[in-house]
Amino acid sequence: MNVIADHGVRRGRKFDQVLDGAHKIFMRDGFERASVDDIAREAGVSKATIYAYFPDKQLLFLEVARRECHRQAEAAEALVEGDIPVHVALTIAAEHIVAFQLSDFGQRMFRIVVGEGERFPGLGRQFHDFGPGLIHQRLVHHLRCYVLNGQLQIDDLDLAADQFAQLCKATIHEKLIFGMAETITPEMTQRSVHGAVDMFLARYGVNA
Repeated sequence: MNVIADHGVRRGRKFDQVLDGAHKIFMRDGFERASVDDIAREAGVSKATIYAYFPDKQLLFLEVARRECHRQAEAAEALVEGDIPVHVALTIAAEHIVAFQLSDFGQRMFRIVVGEGERFPGLGRQFHDFGPGLIHQRLVHHLRCYVLNGQLQIDDLDLAADQFAQLCKATIHEKLIFGMAETITPEMTQRSVHGAVDMFLARYGVNA
């Protein structure tokens, strides 16, 4: 069994099996109501196996979040590898940011972290590192590359990355948090994506 040094989780033969079961239970029941018994039953393992990998439920929840956020980030980055125009890369990034917001996982995670943040104050901060924080880091990296090759002109990469992520939420985020997700159409999604890219390039594009 190997220890993941950055946050104390242990890996073993049934590690992914445990995460798959935990993913289903957290999405169904939230963080507080999710029981280790239910997770063990869903994963087809014993409680002892779960505790051997994860000393507490919060670490298990965060590992579920980390795995999914990394999976989605890597899927997006695989599409922007190579020498592609900045407009295309930003459009792909915006589409993935919006898709994550609209996904069952993204919506459920947001509600869990916000709803239970007072009882578990470290939950939101650590989820940020795995979700929005990860997106921010990847955006900064790619924006820097486009600055270096002359397609963008940005003095403050951290601010620009945050601005782009927020632009992608326009007209969508509020509808989600107020339970109006059924009004979000594919046309609205594309409007937000293209609006974010166009506005960002109007500010930072070298030919703006």
